[in-house]
Amino acid sequence: MLAGQPIIILKEHVERTRGHEAQRSNIMAAKAIANAVRTTLGPRGMDKMLVSSTGDVVVTNDGATILHELSVQHPGGKMVVEVAETQDDMVGDGTTTACILVGALMDAAEKMMEQEIHPTVIAGGYRMGMERALQIVEELSIKVSEHDREILKKIAETAISGKSTDSIREKAADIVVDAVNAVAEHKNGKIVVDEDDVMIKTQVGETMDDAELVHGVVIDKERADEGMPRKIKDAKIAIITSPMEITKTQVKSKIKITNPAQMAAFEMQERMALKEMVDRIVNAGANVVICQKGMADAVEYYLAKNGILGIEDVKEKDIKYAARATGATVVNKVDDLTSDALGHAAEVEQLEDAELVKISGCRNPKAVTILVRGSTQVLIDELERAFYDGIRVVMDALEDGKYVPGGGAIETELLMKLRDFASSVGGRKQIAIEAFANAFESIPRTLAENSGFNPIDKLVELKAAHANGEKYAGLNVFTGRIVDMKEEGVLEPSRVKTQAIMSATEATTMLIRIDDMMVSRKPAKEGAGGPGMPPMGGMGGMPGMGGMGMPPMG
Repeated sequence: MLAGQPIIILKEHVERTRGHEAQRSNIMAAKAIANAVRTTLGPRGMDKMLVSSTGDVVVTNDGATILHELSVQHPGGKMVVEVAETQDDMVGDGTTTACILVGALMDAAEKMMEQEIHPTVIAGGYRMGMERALQIVEELSIKVSEHDREILKKIAETAISGKSTDSIREKAADIVVDAVNAVAEHKNGKIVVDEDDVMIKTQVGETMDDAELVHGVVIDKERADEGMPRKIKDAKIAIITSPMEITKTQVKSKIKITNPAQMAAFEMQERMALKEMVDRIVNAGANVVICQKGMADAVEYYLAKNGILGIEDVKEKDIKYAARATGATVVNKVDDLTSDALGHAAEVEQLEDAELVKISGCRNPKAVTILVRGSTQVLIDELERAFYDGIRVVMDALEDGKYVPGGGAIETELLMKLRDFASSVGGRKQIAIEAFANAFESIPRTLAENSGFNPIDKLVELKAAHANGEKYAGLNVFTGRIVDMKEEGVLEPSRVKTQAIMSATEATTMLIRIDDMMVSRKPAKEGAGGPGMPPMGGMGGMPGMGGMGMPPMG
């Protein structure tokens, strides 16, 4: 008010939440999301069934997939989902760990704020704790090279375990390691792997034991004509981007035909032009043709007559992939095709009972394909996610050349060492660093809970083992014993841990410093109860989590 007149700062339909209420809203949102995914952590974690508005069903225990399928509306909750998405984009695994850490750090921050510790002090302590934690992970990391096949297999198995691939875990790990090693390149003394060089293709109707690694590419198409051969040995492959048919002219034109002879001559000329296309392909020595556009019927006929397998209307992505796999040069026009532009493969075959053409046995392929099979689409989708996680963690381990033991071993060691570090820091930041250390308890605690063991007993046993110098001691989730995770073969890339720590800490420090939220809402339609924001009903009774797209859990 100024001289009795109200001063309107914000537009109508802007809702403002201030002070402790804003902080509490963000804290509760982060904790709700962490609680939504925490039961999926570990090999014995549970799955979630997500049903979309169109009736599509997703069954998974992959944290990133769960949060991606949920339509989170709370702005603070969206930031936590971004943490999971960033974790998935950067390293491909550890999304659930990152979300649980955010929830634990936010919970600890709430208790400190109740003790009148300022959010800026908490954020400063968390950042100091993060820097020290990253140093500790670096100290605990173990070196690995591309020749350590067994170690890389164990890393892949750890990422794959707990998903639907458990019955073929060893075979899947073999496939993943072979695939990544096939496309790994040495640049400037470092190993570089492009994740796009490993493609995953799926086929419904077979068992998941039939998954295989194809040193080449699988294309979602059938041969263009039934008269073409189903299988070509010692394939010489031409890849063409322009249509193999008579195209329209760039300018409008009209041809006047006055008698049947002219019509026959016109058709003959067109057919001869199409035959000439095929003759160029035959002269170049190709016996397989992959075309990005369509093929005229006459072209298909002449290709079949010459024993050439042709595929039409192939996606641009598959065209580029086939070129990298076979070593072919993509040509724009048939006229540009020469024998030097051809790619090579041991075999090209149209698979039985499937609209798939498999190009396999490529020499030194720059791209490979994992063909995943399963009895249902829901199972195949989960298998695809498992293979993707396995590929990414092996890539991370190769590129960084480092890994760490899993099973809560690193988190327990961080807990112990960060507490020692906190005692060397004075002031209120010491309390924040201790709280940061305690947040790492949430990982082994959750592993124990999800495995059916008493979390307090297991935490006590873990701390005792680490206090005795067993820095790689972790929880065997199947037996409940505390064992050396390095010897047990439960291994993860160190990048998974460092990225989870950084993402969780940065998101938390940003959220706890927010003390004012201004949310613009669309005005309500007439007859809808007037303007304003509908109640944001919470997940499981938590405020501010409306519209997450899931019924209350538990």
